[in-house]
Amino acid sequence: MFDPASLKYDANGLIPAIAQDHLTGEVLMMAWMNNESIQKTLETSRVTYWSRSRSSFWIKGETSGHIQKLIEMRVDCDRDCLLLLVDQAGPACHTNRRSCFYTALREGDEVIIMEPQNPSI
Repeated sequence: MFDPASLKYDANGLIPAIAQDHLTGEVLMMAWMNNESIQKTLETSRVTYWSRSRSSFWIKGETSGHIQKLIEMRVDCDRDCLLLLVDQAGPACHTNRRSCFYTALREGDEVIIMEPQNPSI
């Protein structure tokens, strides 16, 4: 049986978690989880992160409706990073973009490669 305590957390008790679309493989976002948010996510299938700025749990989509349903959680080889394969409803980024990784570095310049989605979607 998986035990979240077996993971390698940083000094603040956090571990990075990368959310990826389970169908397309698109990387959507990166956030932080702690032992309890991992347990909540596994129990409910609603991805729950730890908000460092608010020092509280953050259930993705709780206020925006852009929920992340956990399809599968993977642990990397060093046990210090998580990959969350998710079913993402709406944009993953607070800027209303599908992914938080919408800025590319090309020939020394930052280029916006993804526009915000229509808020009514």
